[in-house]
Amino acid sequence: MDLRKMRYFITVVQQKNFSKAAEILHVSQPSLSNAIMKLEDEVGFPLLERNTRNIRLTESGEMMYMRALELINNFDHLQQEMREVKEIGNGQLSLGLIESANYWLPKVIHQFKADYPEVHIQFSELLGVEQVQKSLLNYETHAVITNQLVTHDDLLTHPIYHERLVLLFHRDSPLAKLEEITMKDLQEEPFIISTTGFQTRQDILQAFEKEQATPRMMYEIERFETACSLVEEGLGITIIPENYIKNSTFPAIRTSYIQSEALTRTVYLAYSKNRYLPPYIHNFLSHTKTYFGV
Repeated sequence: MDLRKMRYFITVVQQKNFSKAAEILHVSQPSLSNAIMKLEDEVGFPLLERNTRNIRLTESGEMMYMRALELINNFDHLQQEMREVKEIGNGQLSLGLIESANYWLPKVIHQFKADYPEVHIQFSELLGVEQVQKSLLNYETHAVITNQLVTHDDLLTHPIYHERLVLLFHRDSPLAKLEEITMKDLQEEPFIISTTGFQTRQDILQAFEKEQATPRMMYEIERFETACSLVEEGLGITIIPENYIKNSTFPAIRTSYIQSEALTRTVYLAYSKNRYLPPYIHNFLSHTKTYFGV
Protein backbone atom coordinates (compact mmCIF):
# COMPACT_ATOMS: atom_id res chain seq x y z
CA MET A 1 0.00 0.00 0.00
CA ASP A 2 1.54 3.32 -1.07
CA LEU A 3 0.54 6.96 -1.25
CA ARG A 4 0.26 6.91 -5.04
CA LYS A 5 -2.47 4.26 -4.96
CA MET A 6 -4.25 6.11 -2.18
CA ARG A 7 -4.24 9.33 -4.23
CA TYR A 8 -5.62 7.37 -7.18
CA PHE A 9 -8.33 5.86 -4.98
CA ILE A 10 -9.32 9.25 -3.50
CA THR A 11 -9.53 10.85 -6.95
CA VAL A 12 -11.73 8.04 -8.31
CA VAL A 13 -14.08 8.39 -5.34
CA GLN A 14 -14.29 12.17 -5.70
CA GLN A 15 -14.86 12.06 -9.46
CA LYS A 16 -17.12 8.97 -9.32
CA ASN A 17 -15.71 8.06 -12.70
CA PHE A 18 -12.51 6.28 -13.80
CA SER A 19 -12.06 8.20 -17.04
CA LYS A 20 -12.41 11.62 -15.37
CA ALA A 21 -10.08 10.56 -12.57
CA ALA A 22 -7.52 9.26 -15.07
CA GLU A 23 -7.61 12.58 -16.93
CA ILE A 24 -7.01 14.55 -13.72
CA LEU A 25 -4.19 12.22 -12.65
CA HIS A 26 -2.62 12.19 -16.13
CA VAL A 27 -2.57 8.38 -16.33
CA SER A 28 -4.30 5.94 -18.64
CA GLN A 29 -7.62 4.49 -17.52
CA PRO A 30 -6.32 0.87 -17.63
CA SER A 31 -3.36 1.87 -15.41
CA LEU A 32 -5.69 3.55 -12.96
CA SER A 33 -8.06 0.57 -12.84
CA ASN A 34 -5.12 -1.77 -12.34
CA ALA A 35 -3.78 0.36 -9.45
CA ILE A 36 -7.17 0.32 -7.69
CA MET A 37 -7.45 -3.46 -8.09
CA LYS A 38 -3.97 -3.89 -6.62
CA LEU A 39 -4.96 -1.70 -3.67
CA GLU A 40 -8.05 -3.88 -3.12
CA ASP A 41 -5.86 -6.99 -3.23
CA GLU A 42 -3.51 -5.45 -0.66
CA VAL A 43 -6.25 -4.54 1.83
CA GLY A 44 -8.12 -7.82 1.23
CA PHE A 45 -11.60 -6.50 0.45
CA PRO A 46 -13.41 -4.60 -2.32
CA LEU A 47 -13.39 -0.83 -1.99
CA LEU A 48 -15.71 0.09 -4.85
CA GLU A 49 -18.95 -1.18 -6.31
CA ARG A 50 -18.70 -0.82 -10.07
CA ASN A 51 -21.54 -0.79 -12.58
CA THR A 52 -22.14 0.74 -15.99
CA ARG A 53 -23.60 3.97 -14.58
CA ASN A 54 -21.53 4.96 -11.59
CA ILE A 55 -19.10 3.99 -8.88
CA ARG A 56 -20.01 3.68 -5.21
CA LEU A 57 -17.99 2.98 -2.12
CA THR A 58 -18.50 -0.25 -0.27
CA GLU A 59 -18.93 -0.06 3.50
CA SER A 60 -15.27 -0.98 3.91
CA GLY A 61 -14.39 1.46 1.14
CA GLU A 62 -16.00 4.33 3.04
CA MET A 63 -13.77 3.65 6.03
CA MET A 64 -10.74 3.34 3.75
CA TYR A 65 -11.60 6.59 1.96
CA MET A 66 -11.83 8.61 5.20
CA ARG A 67 -8.53 7.20 6.51
CA ALA A 68 -6.78 7.64 3.15
CA LEU A 69 -7.99 11.24 2.89
CA GLU A 70 -6.71 11.98 6.38
CA LEU A 71 -3.36 10.33 5.64
CA ILE A 72 -2.85 12.19 2.36
CA ASN A 73 -3.79 15.51 3.95
CA ASN A 74 -1.34 14.91 6.80
CA PHE A 75 1.40 13.97 4.34
CA ASP A 76 0.75 17.08 2.22
CA HIS A 77 0.80 19.22 5.35
CA LEU A 78 4.09 17.64 6.41
CA GLN A 79 5.64 18.44 3.04
CA GLN A 80 4.46 22.05 3.32
CA GLU A 81 5.86 22.35 6.84
CA MET A 82 9.21 20.98 5.70
CA ARG A 83 9.35 23.55 2.91
CA GLU A 84 8.61 26.28 5.44
CA VAL A 85 11.41 25.04 7.72
CA LYS A 86 13.82 25.92 4.90
CA GLU A 87 12.19 29.31 4.29
CA ILE A 88 13.72 31.07 7.29
CA GLY A 89 13.09 34.59 6.02
CA ASN A 90 12.19 34.27 2.36
CA GLY A 91 8.92 32.37 2.52
CA GLN A 92 5.26 33.30 2.25
CA LEU A 93 2.82 34.59 4.84
CA SER A 94 -0.76 33.60 3.96
CA LEU A 95 -3.17 35.75 5.90
CA GLY A 96 -6.95 35.64 6.08
CA LEU A 97 -8.72 38.77 7.19
CA ILE A 98 -11.93 40.73 7.51
CA GLU A 99 -12.47 43.90 5.50
CA SER A 100 -12.33 46.29 8.47
CA ALA A 101 -8.78 45.18 9.36
CA ASN A 102 -7.53 47.31 6.49
CA TYR A 103 -7.23 50.39 8.67
CA TRP A 104 -4.55 48.98 11.03
CA LEU A 105 -3.02 46.01 9.22
CA PRO A 106 -0.65 48.06 6.99
CA LYS A 107 0.94 49.48 10.16
CA VAL A 108 1.66 45.98 11.47
CA ILE A 109 2.90 44.81 8.07
CA HIS A 110 5.27 47.80 7.96
CA GLN A 111 6.83 46.70 11.28
CA PHE A 112 6.95 43.08 10.15
CA LYS A 113 8.66 43.96 6.86
CA ALA A 114 11.43 45.74 8.75
CA ASP A 115 12.38 42.33 10.17
CA TYR A 116 11.57 40.15 7.13
CA PRO A 117 11.66 42.29 3.98
CA GLU A 118 11.76 39.33 1.58
CA VAL A 119 8.65 37.51 2.80
CA HIS A 120 5.85 37.40 0.22
CA ILE A 121 2.42 38.13 1.74
CA GLN A 122 -0.83 36.73 0.39
CA PHE A 123 -4.15 38.17 1.62
CA SER A 124 -7.59 36.60 1.36
CA GLU A 125 -10.90 37.73 2.81
CA LEU A 126 -12.55 35.04 4.91
CA LEU A 127 -16.08 35.18 6.24
CA GLY A 128 -17.86 32.86 8.62
CA VAL A 129 -16.61 30.23 11.05
CA GLU A 130 -16.57 27.44 8.47
CA GLN A 131 -14.35 29.39 6.05
CA VAL A 132 -11.95 30.37 8.82
CA GLN A 133 -11.66 26.81 10.18
CA LYS A 134 -11.27 25.30 6.71
CA SER A 135 -8.52 27.71 5.68
CA LEU A 136 -6.51 27.09 8.85
CA LEU A 137 -7.02 23.32 9.10
CA ASN A 138 -6.23 22.83 5.39
CA TYR A 139 -3.08 24.99 5.68
CA GLU A 140 -4.47 27.52 3.23
CA THR A 141 -3.61 30.33 5.67
CA HIS A 142 -1.09 30.71 8.48
CA ALA A 143 -3.30 33.04 10.51
CA VAL A 144 -6.70 34.69 10.25
CA ILE A 145 -7.98 38.00 11.58
CA THR A 146 -11.67 37.41 12.21
CA ASN A 147 -14.67 38.62 14.17
CA GLN A 148 -15.81 35.02 14.55
CA LEU A 149 -15.10 33.19 17.81
CA VAL A 150 -13.55 29.97 16.50
CA THR A 151 -13.81 27.08 18.96
CA HIS A 152 -11.88 24.14 17.55
CA ASP A 153 -9.52 21.84 19.45
CA ASP A 154 -6.75 22.29 16.88
CA LEU A 155 -6.96 26.08 16.68
CA LEU A 156 -5.95 28.95 18.96
CA THR A 157 -8.04 32.13 19.03
CA HIS A 158 -6.79 35.30 20.78
CA PRO A 159 -8.99 38.41 21.21
CA ILE A 160 -6.96 41.42 20.04
CA TYR A 161 -9.42 44.32 20.19
CA HIS A 162 -13.05 45.36 20.64
CA GLU A 163 -14.92 47.83 18.47
CA ARG A 164 -18.37 49.33 18.16
CA LEU A 165 -20.68 49.19 15.18
CA VAL A 166 -21.69 52.64 13.95
CA LEU A 167 -24.74 53.93 12.06
CA LEU A 168 -24.11 55.54 8.66
CA PHE A 169 -26.65 57.82 6.97
CA HIS A 170 -26.68 60.54 4.32
CA ARG A 171 -26.23 64.14 5.51
CA ASP A 172 -29.69 65.02 4.09
CA SER A 173 -31.42 62.15 5.92
CA PRO A 174 -34.10 63.04 8.52
CA LEU A 175 -31.91 61.13 10.97
CA ALA A 176 -29.40 63.98 10.83
CA LYS A 177 -31.87 66.15 12.77
CA LEU A 178 -32.12 63.74 15.71
CA GLU A 179 -29.89 64.32 18.71
CA GLU A 180 -30.19 60.69 19.81
CA ILE A 181 -31.06 57.79 17.51
CA THR A 182 -32.61 54.46 18.55
CA MET A 183 -33.09 51.23 16.62
CA LYS A 184 -36.80 52.02 16.33
CA ASP A 185 -35.94 55.27 14.52
CA LEU A 186 -34.38 53.16 11.76
CA GLN A 187 -37.41 51.00 10.95
CA GLU A 188 -38.74 53.15 8.08
CA GLU A 189 -35.34 53.71 6.46
CA PRO A 190 -34.14 51.51 3.57
CA PHE A 191 -31.55 49.35 5.29
CA ILE A 192 -28.31 48.01 3.81
CA ILE A 193 -27.12 44.81 5.51
CA SER A 194 -24.50 42.11 5.03
CA THR A 195 -25.63 38.88 3.42
CA THR A 196 -26.41 35.74 5.41
CA GLY A 197 -23.34 34.19 7.03
CA PHE A 198 -21.76 37.45 8.17
CA GLN A 199 -21.41 37.88 11.93
CA THR A 200 -22.09 41.61 11.53
CA ARG A 201 -25.53 40.80 10.11
CA GLN A 202 -26.35 38.64 13.13
CA ASP A 203 -25.21 41.39 15.53
CA ILE A 204 -27.36 44.02 13.81
CA LEU A 205 -30.47 41.85 13.68
CA GLN A 206 -29.98 41.00 17.35
CA ALA A 207 -29.82 44.72 18.18
CA PHE A 208 -33.11 45.31 16.33
CA GLU A 209 -34.72 42.35 18.06
CA LYS A 210 -33.69 43.56 21.52
CA GLU A 211 -35.42 46.89 20.84
CA GLN A 212 -38.47 45.10 19.37
CA ALA A 213 -37.82 46.78 16.04
CA THR A 214 -37.65 45.40 12.50
CA PRO A 215 -35.30 46.71 9.78
CA ARG A 216 -36.62 47.45 6.29
CA MET A 217 -33.90 45.49 4.49
CA MET A 218 -33.61 46.72 0.91
CA TYR A 219 -30.01 45.84 0.03
CA GLU A 220 -27.73 42.92 0.90
CA ILE A 221 -23.99 43.39 0.43
CA GLU A 222 -20.74 41.48 0.93
CA ARG A 223 -18.39 44.46 1.23
CA PHE A 224 -18.63 47.51 3.49
CA GLU A 225 -17.31 49.59 0.60
CA THR A 226 -20.52 48.83 -1.31
CA ALA A 227 -22.65 49.79 1.69
CA CYS A 228 -20.82 53.11 2.04
CA SER A 229 -21.26 53.88 -1.66
CA LEU A 230 -25.02 53.29 -1.40
CA VAL A 231 -25.27 55.53 1.66
CA GLU A 232 -23.18 58.19 -0.09
CA GLU A 233 -25.82 58.29 -2.86
CA GLY A 234 -28.66 58.60 -0.33
CA LEU A 235 -30.07 55.17 -1.14
CA GLY A 236 -30.23 53.89 2.42
CA ILE A 237 -28.60 53.57 5.81
CA THR A 238 -26.30 50.92 7.24
CA ILE A 239 -24.41 49.86 10.37
CA ILE A 240 -20.76 48.84 10.01
CA PRO A 241 -17.64 48.52 12.22
CA GLU A 242 -16.35 51.93 13.33
CA ASN A 243 -12.79 51.15 12.29
CA TYR A 244 -13.81 50.69 8.67
CA ILE A 245 -15.37 54.12 8.28
CA LYS A 246 -12.37 55.72 10.01
CA ASN A 247 -10.31 54.63 7.03
CA SER A 248 -12.78 55.74 4.36
CA THR A 249 -13.62 59.12 2.84
CA PHE A 250 -17.28 59.66 1.95
CA PRO A 251 -18.09 63.38 2.32
CA ALA A 252 -21.89 62.96 2.30
CA ILE A 253 -21.94 60.32 5.05
CA ARG A 254 -22.72 61.13 8.65
CA THR A 255 -22.24 58.74 11.58
CA SER A 256 -23.89 58.13 14.93
CA TYR A 257 -23.46 55.63 17.73
CA ILE A 258 -26.53 53.79 18.99
CA GLN A 259 -26.57 52.57 22.57
CA SER A 260 -26.85 48.79 22.27
CA GLU A 261 -24.74 45.98 23.70
CA ALA A 262 -25.33 44.03 20.50
CA LEU A 263 -23.61 46.72 18.43
CA THR A 264 -20.13 45.83 19.65
CA ARG A 265 -17.83 43.07 18.52
CA THR A 266 -14.51 41.42 19.29
CA VAL A 267 -11.83 40.82 16.67
CA TYR A 268 -9.61 37.76 17.05
CA LEU A 269 -6.30 36.45 15.78
CA ALA A 270 -6.64 32.74 15.00
CA TYR A 271 -4.00 30.20 13.98
CA SER A 272 -3.25 26.47 14.21
CA LYS A 273 -2.22 24.95 17.52
CA ASN A 274 -0.35 21.98 16.05
CA ARG A 275 1.05 23.29 12.77
CA TYR A 276 4.73 24.15 12.55
CA LEU A 277 5.01 27.91 12.02
CA PRO A 278 8.40 29.29 10.93
CA PRO A 279 10.01 32.17 12.84
CA TYR A 280 8.74 34.86 10.48
CA ILE A 281 5.12 33.78 11.12
CA HIS A 282 5.64 33.99 14.87
CA ASN A 283 7.18 37.42 14.28
CA PHE A 284 4.01 38.59 12.54
CA LEU A 285 1.79 37.17 15.30
CA SER A 286 3.94 38.92 17.90
CA HIS A 287 3.79 42.28 16.08
CA THR A 288 0.00 42.00 15.82
CA LYS A 289 -0.46 41.26 19.52
CA THR A 290 2.00 43.98 20.50
CA TYR A 291 0.20 46.55 18.35
CA PHE A 292 -2.95 46.02 20.42
CA GLY A 293 -1.12 45.50 23.70
CA VAL A 294 -2.26 41.90 24.20
